[in-house]
Amino acid sequence: MSNSAAIRRLGADQLWCADGWQADATFDVTANGRLLDATGGAGESIGRWVLPGMPNLHSHAFQRAMAGLAERKGRSDDSFWSWRETMYAFAAAIGPDELKAIAAQLYVEMLKAGYTQVCEFHYLHHQPDGMPYAQPEAMSLALIEAAREAGIALTLLPVLYISGGFDGRALTARQRRFGHDVDSYLRLLEALRQHESDNLRIGIALHSLRAVPEAAMREVFASNMAKACPIHIHIAEQIGEVQDCLATRGARPVEWLFEHADVDARWCLVHATHLTDAEALRLARSGAVAGLCPTTEANLGDGLFPLPDYQDAGGTLGIGSDSHISVSPVEELRWLEYGQRLTSSHRNIAARAQGVSVGETLWRTALHGGAQASGLPVGELRSGMRADLIVLDENSPLLAARDTGSMLDSFLFAGNTPLVRDVMCGGEWVVRDFHHRDEERIAMHYRNAVNSLGVV
Repeated sequence: MSNSAAIRRLGADQLWCADGWQADATFDVTANGRLLDATGGAGESIGRWVLPGMPNLHSHAFQRAMAGLAERKGRSDDSFWSWRETMYAFAAAIGPDELKAIAAQLYVEMLKAGYTQVCEFHYLHHQPDGMPYAQPEAMSLALIEAAREAGIALTLLPVLYISGGFDGRALTARQRRFGHDVDSYLRLLEALRQHESDNLRIGIALHSLRAVPEAAMREVFASNMAKACPIHIHIAEQIGEVQDCLATRGARPVEWLFEHADVDARWCLVHATHLTDAEALRLARSGAVAGLCPTTEANLGDGLFPLPDYQDAGGTLGIGSDSHISVSPVEELRWLEYGQRLTSSHRNIAARAQGVSVGETLWRTALHGGAQASGLPVGELRSGMRADLIVLDENSPLLAARDTGSMLDSFLFAGNTPLVRDVMCGGEWVVRDFHHRDEERIAMHYRNAVNSLGVV
């Protein structure tokens, strides 16, 4: 078949582009799942409202299976740190087969919700006793295979995790399966880079400043593995983390990072919740992405990101579902806005000028930041980009009588009925009429895996 014969021409009544809605849009999809500008002629109509799929810039896939298991009152000062103990116990039971089944189910849920790409922040590397698997990258390969089965684009971010605290203490018994020295970590990256494709990008993740000593960080960045790839890090998520960093390194986490690393547009600072005004301004000016996960940050009691000042400084941000107590870009964006309303006693915070749509601002902003953090050509529906798109249910009562001026606001704020009807990822329809192409089989494997794990 010739390349021209393999091209499909599609059309949308309204297509969301970088500068807003485009009426009666026509575009071509190539055999390798990229977009081309149409040169004329009608295309197959795919729907009335078509949007770019949302990148999910922060995921710990295995935690999807423990959602709801840490909501019982324990000690009087329940916090992120007590939740972490539950997470460690759950993680200890998961091997490659269980991880693949859990991740595939999660990725199906992401696609059905409107995510078409995921950045997987992956630190569950070794066997529960800390010994490597016979194939050291076995757990990473399980995630790659899960993404392939589900049909989602993946940025895999293997995590460097060396120490148990800012003081350099050794990893605990339950943290050992997360750990690498620098040499073994770089070998892991090299092995995984062999699997890169149009659907898979390999980046770098530093778990946190408390888990990566300065010398190790510098050694990684001096290697060829760190050239021109996404770099993600957990940072300033908890007040206790900020206090410990001040006590041991004499600076706040974001402050210290900017003084000791060349933070630029390749970076995604996940959470970055507890910032001074000066740190927020420096982050905004760096071009790095603030990776916000509002539902997880609320669930763990992390705190609220300083959104208005960061926006006013021109900062870049995206969203992730992190621990997956919710798998919905709508809910992440909704609560990003609602958190600001609750603390300010005002409305429509993300829209920084009169007459501007909150929904359009949030969707456009998260598309841009998520795409940048992914290192993949996603987040826009234009020539050369991946054909990753979602089609909304034009027949839903929630969208009745809506026009281009109200569509995104209604999508994000009009209720909880699922509105994502169809999803294309890499030029392939993976969801049609709310149904994933392989969801029954994937759900069966997920149930079997979780039943074998039990409730930890």
